Amino acid sequence: MLIQFNFKNFKSFREEVSLDLSAAKMTEFSDRVVAVGSEKIFPVAAIYGANASGKSNIYNAFAYMSEYVVDSFKYGDEEEKFEEFRPTPFLFDSASVNAESSFEVYFTLPEDKSERTYNYGFCINREGVAEEWLNAKAKTARKYSTVFYRGTTDKELDLSGFPKNNRDNLQVALEKQVLIISLGAKLKIGKCKEIRDWFLANEFADFGDPFTNFFMSRRLPKGFVEDKNVQQKVVEYFASFDEHIKDFRIEKVPQEGDSKEEQYKINALHKMIDSDEMAEIPLGLESAGTLKMFALYPELQEVLEKGSVFFVDELNARLHPLLVRNFLLTFLDPNININHAQLVFTTHDTWQLSNRLLRRDEIWFVEKDEKGVSALYSLADFVDEEGTRIRKDESYEKNYLIGKYGAIPALKSIDILGEE
Repeated sequence: MLIQFNFKNFKSFREEVSLDLSAAKMTEFSDRVVAVGSEKIFPVAAIYGANASGKSNIYNAFAYMSEYVVDSFKYGDEEEKFEEFRPTPFLFDSASVNAESSFEVYFTLPEDKSERTYNYGFCINREGVAEEWLNAKAKTARKYSTVFYRGTTDKELDLSGFPKNNRDNLQVALEKQVLIISLGAKLKIGKCKEIRDWFLANEFADFGDPFTNFFMSRRLPKGFVEDKNVQQKVVEYFASFDEHIKDFRIEKVPQEGDSKEEQYKINALHKMIDSDEMAEIPLGLESAGTLKMFALYPELQEVLEKGSVFFVDELNARLHPLLVRNFLLTFLDPNININHAQLVFTTHDTWQLSNRLLRRDEIWFVEKDEKGVSALYSLADFVDEEGTRIRKDESYEKNYLIGKYGAIPALKSIDILGEE
């Protein structure tokens, strides 16, 4: 499970910020808190903020870190590839433009009976990896121990947490643009592969991106084509918000030319109102909301099975607030979410800003100042002008919309049709 994500000097975030999913000492919804090792972690984080405040950059930062962990072994000694994938720093400050960007996570591995906690991170500058570290802590330990540490010079390379033959292989093959975790996983070093696989298991969906919407709505759930039981599970999933779809009919489309990719025509079956027969509608003609829920299903299926993290940008786009609420309850209900999957999402939907649904430490806000610098803070840590913390019986939605918590647009009259 993700415990904490820290990053610095990435896009609109100049200073280090921390998205902390460890539970604060509060009483509401204590049944949903998951105890792993010495940590208490909650399953959901909702991120609010005005348009262009930087909400999506939290999603982008975690997606960047994950992609670099998975793929950086490809960038060794290839300056052009690294240049294309170098992180975008905060661009409105001459010092930040040339400074390194950092990314760090605290997390636990699924199905790890020892319940160890890991701390992994790295810093990237213009030349490559400036620093990288992996620390681990046993369930009963107070402090982290070093698995490896890498600085800017060969003298600052400590691989003592690996067997000697692994250390030798890493030292020979390591390039300045490549992460040890990425290279070690490629070299089949067990600990590196475990960490890489944790990142690999996490899912991402950016519903503010029309290309994501297009391609995700065409991605089929695992086993959907050949397994009628999977199709029935999808029907049951749809029934939670739309009972009109009773089944699917799947037809393989003949391949054209040299294409080796199998394609399928999917029709949704709806019951006729005047008979027991079924009407067939191509899935692509269903509503945008239905297609989005279909697009969400494969990732939902994966994260619930693996107990991984699902990052979603603009979860509320094209979905009714009650649909969003139902989606959240899938993660919040420990009887459904038995593998402790987590959902981190950005939204403008204030319906979910309720003390009947979310804990104060599950609610986060992003606000951008007049210099273009974004800040991230939790409702649990928010202190009002009188120095008082937010109570759990407050109306979060009302107070947010009147500006009590910040992170709302500064509105002016739209006067484009006014007289000159």
